[in-house]
Amino acid sequence: MSRQLKILVTGGAGYIGSHMVLKLLESGHDPVILDALLNKTKPLALIGVPLHVFNIDDSEKLNALFCIEKFDVVMHFAAFIEVGESILYPEKYDRNNFKNTLILLNIMKQHGVNYFIFSSTAAIFGEPQYTPIDENHPKNPVNPYGLSKLNCENALCNFDLKSISLRYFNAAGADPLLRTGYHLHGDTHLIPRALKAALQNTTLNVNGRDYKTPDGTCVRDYIHVMDLCDAHLLAMDYLIQCQKSGAYNLGNGQGFSVQEVIDAAQKITGKKIKTQDAPRRAGDPAILLSDSQLIQKELNWKPKYPALETILQHAWAWEKNRVLSIEFDTKPSLH
Repeated sequence: MSRQLKILVTGGAGYIGSHMVLKLLESGHDPVILDALLNKTKPLALIGVPLHVFNIDDSEKLNALFCIEKFDVVMHFAAFIEVGESILYPEKYDRNNFKNTLILLNIMKQHGVNYFIFSSTAAIFGEPQYTPIDENHPKNPVNPYGLSKLNCENALCNFDLKSISLRYFNAAGADPLLRTGYHLHGDTHLIPRALKAALQNTTLNVNGRDYKTPDGTCVRDYIHVMDLCDAHLLAMDYLIQCQKSGAYNLGNGQGFSVQEVIDAAQKITGKKIKTQDAPRRAGDPAILLSDSQLIQKELNWKPKYPALETILQHAWAWEKNRVLSIEFDTKPSLH
């Protein structure tokens, strides 16, 4: 893509969104962040990037933002993502993830913004009927989080715009230059939880050791967050150049169990990670493994950081850097 594009990044101060902002800046584009700053630790210093702090359900402010900024593309990362919480509060996930997306799409329509990249999830598939999971796999989400994302994908068919849904498996890692990384309150993702346990000498709960997997713990497909952001750039270029909507699975195609991740994290950190067996989390499939051949073929996407060890090394460097930043009251910066 040769020309500079103005891109609204919803959830742009979050984990994946902040990495995407970096990628857009490095690619010569003009990102604008919309983020309610819920569940965040202190905001990153987003140098030179406009930050608008409100929720998408405030349609008056959202409309005013679209009047001020003439967006070419919207990348939509703003969502609640905790599977367990979605089981307890399904209406919360329907309202924030699905209904707020409809508000955003309608505002886009009113302002003639025709390109939309949607942050979807492997949770739309539910329990795998076969592995690895390709784009044609039946979609039967087993939790309200996955259902909220599937409802969004289905709703896109009703809007006259070009869109690509990217179905993440497990995003992990951090910017290798330590400009941003995982920085949310109440970590529930395995890799940041394991690294925090190593750093703070706390105990890591292992949720379920009785799954039908080789070692009894869940198996997941981990994709480096920067590889995921590369896929978004390719998807944006494809939308504009080819004018075709689509949906793609995003993963590395190889699975690692919870115990394998813990073992690898101990090797990377050089620290013993104390564990404690805990009950299964509701709505957690035993195995989620991606077939990402379609995006590799059609968008020429290829992961730069496929190794679990590399993902862990980058995440570990970020976690240590974050602790130092907190101790000295400094802010990691995006620039």
